[in-house]
Amino acid sequence: MRPRAHKLADLMDRAEMDVLAYMDFPQAHRAKLHSTNPIERLNGEIKRRTEVVGIFPNEAAITRLIGAILLEQNDEWARARYMTLETIATMGDDPLTSLPPVAAA
Repeated sequence: MRPRAHKLADLMDRAEMDVLAYMDFPQAHRAKLHSTNPIERLNGEIKRRTEVVGIFPNEAAITRLIGAILLEQNDEWARARYMTLETIATMGDDPLTSLPPVAAA
């Protein structure tokens, strides 16, 4: 690819650390971090619920609704143990502050 698209190849070389940042996490989390399915599902749920309301009286109303949806999703992911501090604890001494170098930047 480099001879035909040298700018693209250079861009990919510079982005390698960002693109592969998920590889610094424990193997059990990699598929979850690599996939956009949870984000797409969350965006779909937000769209579905906002379309039911139709017109919001003000910006605070939509912020409350989306905030409630995000809190529900957080609770659901916590119940399903989607990604917990216990499973990230293997990444460092203190799971609250130890992140991969790329994620900490």
